[in-house]
Amino acid sequence: MTTANSAANFSDNATYRPGQVRDRVLLTLQVLLGLFFIIASGGPKLVIPTKLMENAPENLTIPLGLLIFIGVVEVAGGIGLMVPRLSALAAAGLSVLTVLAAATQAFIADKPAMAIFPLVLAAIFAWIAYERRATITDLRNSLSR
Repeated sequence: MTTANSAANFSDNATYRPGQVRDRVLLTLQVLLGLFFIIASGGPKLVIPTKLMENAPENLTIPLGLLIFIGVVEVAGGIGLMVPRLSALAAAGLSVLTVLAAATQAFIADKPAMAIFPLVLAAIFAWIAYERRATITDLRNSLSR
């Protein structure tokens, strides 16, 4: 009889809210992936692009302008992930970018196994964009005023 009462008291006093957990997971992913794209992915393309071009495989030659453009897009997407009003748009853009990166790895570089990581990132970005989709309409409404 005491176990039923203690279980009832526990459920009444519990402050577990599934939405809060999901928001914390999303925010953590947004910050970690944003920093990854700023520091580890896009940053080197902007800071040392010629070094990256020299170390690229022979079958994967990317023009310098395209490499710098990709770096700018990755850094902008990483920053956008961490700005609440831009998170859904940034996640959607990075999802498209990572699908294209996976296609490049699979079909141009002839390394289909290397396409798995970008596809996992694309799925995570699609989930973030879906969960944060309300920010897109909020942004549109604030711009149309």
